[in-house]
Formats: sequence, C-alpha cells, structure tokens
Amino acid sequence: MCGIVGYIGKRDVAPLLLEGLQRLEYRGYDSAGIVITSPKAAGLKMVKAKGRVRDLEARIPKRFAGTTGIAHTRWATHGAPSDINSHPHLDPENKVAVVHNGIVDNAAELRAKLEADGVVFASETDTEVLTHLIARSQAEKLEEKVREALKVVEGTYGIAVMHADFSDRIIVARNGSPVVLGIGEKEMFVASDVAALISHTRQVVTLDDGEMATLKADDFRTYTTSGTRTTATPETVEWEAASYDMGGHDTYMHKEVSEQPDAVDRVLRGRIDEKFSTVHLGGLNLDAREARGIRRVKILGCGTSYHAGMIGASLIEGLARIPADAEPASEFRYRNPVVDPDTLYIAVSQSGETYDVLAAVQELKRKGARVLGVVNVVGSAIAREADGGVYVHAGPEVCVVSTKCFTNTVVAFALLALHLGRIRDLSVADGKRIIEGLRKLPAQISEILEGEAEIKKLAEEYAGAKSMMFIGRVRGYPVALEASLKLKEISYIHAEAYPASELKHGPLALIEPALPTVAIVPDDDLLEKNRAALEEIKARSGRILAVAHREQEKADHTIVVPKNENELDPILMGIPLQLFAYHTALAMGRDIDKPRNLAKSVTVE
Repeated sequence: MCGIVGYIGKRDVAPLLLEGLQRLEYRGYDSAGIVITSPKAAGLKMVKAKGRVRDLEARIPKRFAGTTGIAHTRWATHGAPSDINSHPHLDPENKVAVVHNGIVDNAAELRAKLEADGVVFASETDTEVLTHLIARSQAEKLEEKVREALKVVEGTYGIAVMHADFSDRIIVARNGSPVVLGIGEKEMFVASDVAALISHTRQVVTLDDGEMATLKADDFRTYTTSGTRTTATPETVEWEAASYDMGGHDTYMHKEVSEQPDAVDRVLRGRIDEKFSTVHLGGLNLDAREARGIRRVKILGCGTSYHAGMIGASLIEGLARIPADAEPASEFRYRNPVVDPDTLYIAVSQSGETYDVLAAVQELKRKGARVLGVVNVVGSAIAREADGGVYVHAGPEVCVVSTKCFTNTVVAFALLALHLGRIRDLSVADGKRIIEGLRKLPAQISEILEGEAEIKKLAEEYAGAKSMMFIGRVRGYPVALEASLKLKEISYIHAEAYPASELKHGPLALIEPALPTVAIVPDDDLLEKNRAALEEIKARSGRILAVAHREQEKADHTIVVPKNENELDPILMGIPLQLFAYHTALAMGRDIDKPRNLAKSVTVE
C-alpha cells in the first residue's frame, strides 16, 4: 500500500514524479504529495493535496523546477486523508523530507518522547516521527542520520529521504514494504513498484528487508541498516511499459479480465510433459522422494489469494490424495500453529509482498518448515524467502481487484496438484485427462468472454439489489466466496457467501424477493444436491441467478459456461462472475479500478 517514487538526475523532476504517481495510484489514492530540490536550489519545495494525483497536479505552480525529488500517493493508516497528513513530511526547518510506506508500530511512544523534548507535530501520521528523528540526529552523514532513526523504529517501512544539505542524494530503506531501484544512464529512480519505473528503465534492483541504499545521479550503493556493504546486481524487468497501459479499454479491470485467455496460455506454456502425462515445475526445488514424503499441505493467503488457495487445496487433495486445506495467513500467524515437518506450506500472493503472508513465511522458515511460493511478481519478497515455488505469469495487474491473477493462480495450483499426483498415485489416464482439460481452458475462457453483452444485461437488472447471497457446494463454494468478494469490492453491494449445504442451518432466514441468490451449479456428482438448494430458495420466493453448464429450471436466469473436467470447472465458473461484478459496478457509477478504502499490494497488517 502507498506509492513511492523518486528521481535524481538531470531531467526536470516534477513531470517524472507525477507520471510515476499516476502509475502507482492503485496502491493508495486518498492524498498525494511531492518535494523537489536541485544542487543549485536553496532548500526544498513541496506541494501536497488531499485527493487523487490529479488534484496534486492541479496545485503545482508553473515555476516548480528541480532535478531531485520524491513523491507519494497515500492509503491512510494514521490520520484521516488531508493536506496536512499527506506525504512527504518535513521537519520544522524544511530540511528533511520523508515518504513512507508501512506502519511505525511504536509511533505513539516515540511521539510522546519527542513532544516531551519540545517537538511540535504538524500531522497525525506515524511517518512524521521518522522525519523528526532524522532531523534531530547529530550524525554528520545523511546515511548515518537515517540509520540512527531506524534503530529506534519498530514496524514496517519502505522509505525515501531527502535533505536540503545533501541535495546530491536520496536515501532509501526497506523493512517489510517493497523498495525497487531503477538504474538509468546518469540518473537513478526509486519506487515501491516497477510500474513507476518501466517507462524509463528495465534495469532494477530490489532491496531486501534490512537493506538501505544511497542514490546519486551517476551511482548507487546498497548496505544493511548496520552499515555493512551489500552486493546488488541489476535484473531486467520482464514486462514492457505497454503492459501497464489500458490498451483501449475503459478500465484496467476490463482489460485484465479480457486478457485471461492469453494469461492462462502463458502459465501453461512450456510446462506440460505429454510423455509422462505430467508437468515440469522446475522452480519447486522439491524432488520426487521429498514430494512422496509430504503428509499434509497447508495453503496460506489473504483475500482473493486465500480463495484461490481453497480451490488449490481441493485440487491437491483430489488429484494428489494429500490432505490439504487453506487458511487466511493473517489468522495463521497469530494462533501459534503447530508446524509439522511433514507438512508442505504454500504461500500465495499476487504481489509477492503481502505483509501478512510474508510474515507467516518468515515465521514458518524460522521454525524449519518447507515453504513454497505461488506468486505473480518475479523476484518479490515471498519468492525470495520461499524454498521454491511457481510463478503464475499473469502479467502486470493494475486494477485494485484481482481477476486474471486469481485465475492464473488456480491454474498454477492445478499444475502443482497434477505434478504431485503423478509422483504419487494419479494414473497416466487421469494425468492425460487433466492435461487435455488444461489445454481447453484458454478457448473456453474466450467463449465465456464472448457472452459479455448478456452478462451486462443481467448485471444491470440485479444492480438495484441492496444485498446478495452467493452459494456453492464443495468445489463451488470458493467460487461463491470470490464472486461475493468481487461484488463487494467494486459495487459496494453487501454480499455474503455460504456453502449451499448450509442454507437450512440459518441463511434461509434471509431469503426474500429483495435478496437475489447467485448459485454455482456445476454439472457434476452434486448436481441434484445443488438443485435441491435452488428448490429451497424458490419455495421462499427468492430470485436466483445460476452459473451452470446448462439451463436451470428453478433459476430466474442462468449463465451457461462450457464444461471442462470436474476438477477444473471452478476456474471457468468464476469468469462470468467477474464480468457480473464489473457491469454491476459500472451500472452504479462506481470507480472500478480504485474502489473506496482499498489499495493493491497490502504491505501493512
């Protein structure tokens, strides 16, 4: 959460920073700010504004030139969105400027000590504590001032620091929140995501936790927070700038939904082994003997990644016959779990930086567990911390809500389940059956997307609902959960998801004509059970929208999706409900790419 971008070089800095903030606005968009200077300037010049980056841009004066600067777009944690609470934060003498992504856990304690020493705070933020600590340091070098401040700070941070007396450099540091350096020709960039850098350089260095860097126009160096030099080798970013553009679509969400056939093709490409009816997953770092020794699989994720993990657990249990379950990482790390040496832990995160998931991985590693990562961003923190894993290759996802990455993550789990199953007891025939099903997915997703016009009509019809129920059974339940979440996130319609089997145990009390139900009804061995649930709803005058492989008599409307293998059907049944949520939100005039109160890449607890 929160977007940071910085630049030092010879170019006019303000346009570069504003462009970077626009690309990072999905990380937070309640306020924004920019501070600049240059070797010839006298001090720092700053502009801040509550609202979007466009509101900040409107406030910047015509004469606002500089060659060094840092900027920030905020997702509020401490203090309501306001001009004052916007980043950057300056000390009273206007010498030190700080932008920060993360949370200072001991901010209240540090604030009390500083106030006792006579410091007057201008904002309600935790970040301002850092500004005063750096400004009050007696160290001679800026690097030392920042290190001294970080020694007393507890919590997470990705920070960038400027000082009027050290206008030739920017100091950055990371602990739990991403910081990426961009290496240019006699110019350097920094950001919390490569999206802000890709228009200017594809050579990047990703800082590790506990690492700092000094950026100058023609050089950079990295070191630990204790001052020990580290070695940083630039890597080439896989994606180009066009990957982050809207590509002719009205929203990023619509673009990303439409990209799913190609995205699924990417996650499959080069991984299928026809000879042995299995797949190659070279990044697992898990040989056949180790795989056969697994007695349980525990999948950890948050939000959409958790729902993908639920489907993944079902796939692993069904195909590999290993007991598997999924759990929110945010709960797992606080319940003092028993860590079993025979359990394989799988961490799921689109960004690879989700703080709750990363913290769970670090705790598991501390206790000696084997952890795999299923992530989208190459070189991300979870990818580096894990013992191995699978990249989902969905491509950049800019919309706050995840669509193509969710789908690719489930496909990646299908590959992993097939791999583990063929090592164990899954037959060649079943392996071949699943491979044939996987190969069908891109074309079947395209077929679903071709029916968007009909889904739009249905969405407009249901958009007036105040609340909606989503139900599914066994494989369909995680689909219902994810569809419910999508509708909540972007339309703000209250929605709940339940196992269809649980209706009679309480939720039936809610059924009435004003509460529509979306039912996941796959054509499998539970078809009649699901139809019985529809009967229960219709008997109470409930409206039903079914997602099924054929028309459902008891439903008011049915979205028909193509049939695949039973194990893979959840992948397809979620696609039309992404479009349903999208067009519902569109009909209600919502800001689809930037839903209220949310941000992408959750790097705080």
